[in-house]
Amino acid sequence: MALRKIQSQPYINRPSSTEQPQIKKLAKPNKGILTKGEKILFLGLLSVVTILALIIIQTQATVRTTSADIQLMEKKIDITSKENTDLSIQVSELSTYDRIWKKAEELGLKINEQNVKVVPGQ
Repeated sequence: MALRKIQSQPYINRPSSTEQPQIKKLAKPNKGILTKGEKILFLGLLSVVTILALIIIQTQATVRTTSADIQLMEKKIDITSKENTDLSIQVSELSTYDRIWKKAEELGLKINEQNVKVVPGQ
């Protein structure tokens, strides 16, 4: 019986090879990933980020050169202050009364109280 039921079903017509089944394709709109407005906004954002990055790099370079100049100035100040300290020590050593007296004797100077003149203060 099962065989008779299968054979008794009507025959399904399939299209022949000459007949092409017509499949309608829906036309999809060709959308890109980004719209025109989004592209403009993206380019604007990219340009702003680039400009800010360049400004930051410029500022960092200026800060670095300025700090290098400051370090050079501080080094020169340290050297000058050491020289000033050394010179003040030499002045204090050379201006002692004993040294001045010895130098005066070498040059032939003598103490003569009669040649001393007192000038009244102003």
